[in-house]
Amino acid sequence: MDTNMWILVIVAAAVLAAALAWAVALTVRLVRTRRNLRRAGLPTGPRWVFWGAIAYVVLPTDLMPDPAYFDDIAVLLLALRSMRASSAPLRRDSRESAWLAPSDKDL
Repeated sequence: MDTNMWILVIVAAAVLAAALAWAVALTVRLVRTRRNLRRAGLPTGPRWVFWGAIAYVVLPTDLMPDPAYFDDIAVLLLALRSMRASSAPLRRDSRESAWLAPSDKDL
């Protein structure tokens, strides 16, 4: 192979490695987010969203057959967004109650 082909192969391998690293990082973040929400007693959203996202990343079938993990990354981001949205009303209520609660200085 000539030099241009080697450069193309190296660049493609670097892009695929970066996509894989990002998918792994998002998977770890999803697991940690769910664990932290459960420890805090907050809802984590539908259980199938979490397990569906994990299964989609782990299983070899894809909606978009591609050599990269772009669709896996999209599924993980949607699962994180869903978990965040499910706990948003509780976070908003706690901020409002903290805003309306009297402080020690007011007593």
